[in-house]
Amino acid sequence: MKKKLIALAVAGALAAPVVASAQGTNVTIFGRVQAEYSLVDFSSQGSQGSLQDNSRSSRWGLHITEDLGSGLKANARLEMGLNAGSGSATTPREQWVGLSSNQWGDVKFGRVQSPFKDFAGGMTIDPFAYTTLQANGAGGTMSGAANGMGSGANSFVNSAIRFDSASMEGFSFAAILMPGDANTLDPLQQGSVISGLAPGGLGSNGNTGGKNGEFDGQAAAKYHFDFGSMGFDIFGGYSRDNANAVQKNIGLKTEEIWRVGAAWAWENFKLAGQYENINNAIGAATCTTAASLVANPLDAGQSTGQCNSAMNWGADGNIWHASAQYRWGNTTLVLQGGMTKAHAGGVNAAAARKADSFTVGAIHNLSKRTSFFGGYQHVYLDNPNAAAANDLSNAANAVSYTAPSYAPAGSNRSTFTIGLRHNF
Repeated sequence: MKKKLIALAVAGALAAPVVASAQGTNVTIFGRVQAEYSLVDFSSQGSQGSLQDNSRSSRWGLHITEDLGSGLKANARLEMGLNAGSGSATTPREQWVGLSSNQWGDVKFGRVQSPFKDFAGGMTIDPFAYTTLQANGAGGTMSGAANGMGSGANSFVNSAIRFDSASMEGFSFAAILMPGDANTLDPLQQGSVISGLAPGGLGSNGNTGGKNGEFDGQAAAKYHFDFGSMGFDIFGGYSRDNANAVQKNIGLKTEEIWRVGAAWAWENFKLAGQYENINNAIGAATCTTAASLVANPLDAGQSTGQCNSAMNWGADGNIWHASAQYRWGNTTLVLQGGMTKAHAGGVNAAAARKADSFTVGAIHNLSKRTSFFGGYQHVYLDNPNAAAANDLSNAANAVSYTAPSYAPAGSNRSTFTIGLRHNF
């Protein structure tokens, strides 16, 4: 009996500070732990396998809300990512504070996700998002931009304001703005000699404007309606990444991306697709390390993964993605694929290249929080460029910096994976 009383007293003492600091505020701990065994086989080399979380799906965080009355709430989110299987737990994710109302929607200030990622298409139509089979980056059917403006795994936008409207008769919209003079913002955040050129990698990307950039932004809208037992979603958006002074000096211009797509659902079936038209690629010429699966042990001579969604620096291109899903009990069967076409040109006069891919697999829900997933993906690659074709350090003569080869300089690739995910 005494032991039980002591245990209760200790538990109460530990919990007291949390309760006291949270008076009038609701604090929710949330997260995800995922591990998958992936076997990556390039046609020009032997297969390489690992048991990790290379797409950086695992995370934990705090979501904080306070009821201010009259339908108004204060909200905040602090989230960090990790890689189960490697011991890495250093990835900053969403970190913002904001206000919300049932009447007008939500506004956030800080480090946020882009509407192209979680609102209009992007990861919302990819059932394999945050797995080795994801469509962005290595999958090559969505932009995996490291500047935070695409659908890249672990891409976020710093120094931003985001607004999401309430739904009005099925219509809603979202917008993001990186306001003002960005002279002091360093996309790499590590003092690189070409910090004004390229966004950083995992954990440091996000300042799309870079030095001398201002008022980068993105806006998207979607409309949902039901017809009988069928549901329809139509969405579209526009993204703008202004070239900064350093980028303009080597011939880069302001990047513009248009996206349009739709989804149709009927009983257990769902079809979805989107098309992206990219002009004067800046951020779209990059890829997050999680999207390109850099953590996979591809081979000793290749320092990065294969980013099939990247455009040529300063050139145009287009990407399309299509997916079909069928829910059979607790199992969802998935077939999806698409194509990336990077047009010739840009500041390094790179040749045109193309990546086609298809993915087949399944997701089985053991419960509402735990699921198994697995499948196969194959990428057909047509790329005449050498590995350094998209290395901006060549254009800037920044010889002390070794840039990742964002162009898909690898070869045709087959990927097998099986994984387990638990949400809490």
